[in-house]
This record gives sequence, C-alpha cells and structure tokens, in this order.
Amino acid sequence: MKLDRIDIKILSELQKNGRITNVELAELIALSPSPCLMRVKKLQSEGYIVGYSAQINVGKLGQTLTVFTEITLKNHRQVDFSRFLAAIEKIDNVIECHLVSGGYDYLLKFVTAGIGEYQTIMERLTDMDVGIDKYFSFVVLKSPIVKVHLPLTSLFPI
Repeated sequence: MKLDRIDIKILSELQKNGRITNVELAELIALSPSPCLMRVKKLQSEGYIVGYSAQINVGKLGQTLTVFTEITLKNHRQVDFSRFLAAIEKIDNVIECHLVSGGYDYLLKFVTAGIGEYQTIMERLTDMDVGIDKYFSFVVLKSPIVKVHLPLTSLFPI
C-alpha cells in the first residue's frame, strides 16, 4: 500500500489522540467520515496502525527511576546478539532497546522503582552470562521534553 498525504495526516492525528472520533478526525483532515473510516481501517489492516494505548502519568502513581544504559557485548556474532536480546526481552523494566553504532552496542532505557531495583536487574543480567562485556548507567534527573508522537508530516512530506 502506498501512502498519500491524507494517510500521513490521519496517522499524524491518531498518534496525537487515539481516542478522537471518526467525525472529528474527518473534519481535521478535510474528508467525509465514511472515506476517513475506510482509510483508518485500511491503515490498521496493512499494519501501519499497530494498536492504541493510554499515556500514563507515572509520576502520579509514585516514585520511579529512569536509567539509560550503554551495553557493550564481549563478542559480536549473531548468536551473541540473539542471546542478549532473548534475555532483555524478558525484563519488563526495559522499555526501549536500540542497537546502535559507535562505542557500544546497545542503548537501553529502564524504568524501575528505584536504584536498588535497577542494580538488582543489572546484577542478574551479568550473572546470567548473556555476553555483557561492560555497561555504563546514566540516571535521568529530569525529562523537560518527552514527545510521544513522531513528526510524520515533516518526515514524510507527500
């Protein structure tokens, strides 16, 4: 499926507000409701829209700690990357994992109840011998800018 300008606008609006009604969405993108709904259903069936979720204000729930962790593996064979990822996927506190270029292999984002929980997770990971050579931790003190949507209309101008 080739996306057009209207599809990109639909995706852009839905990522900002997944609870928007079809009528409101249709008004925003200057389309009548029926064709708008058909496009949304097509975007869902083609896998462009993979789900809807609520954005939670975690600070209202209680104290948390966010840590970015750079991880370097001992070896760089495919089996080493697979073994590491299999272990990381099982840790709920890892909310992002990126294979990156540069001086280390992975950048992970953890959200934990505190430094003790983070340290326990890292000790468990190193004890499991999943190929970690070294890791560096960066504790987040404050997050003045966090965006949950991508600038789709800028990234994909059609």
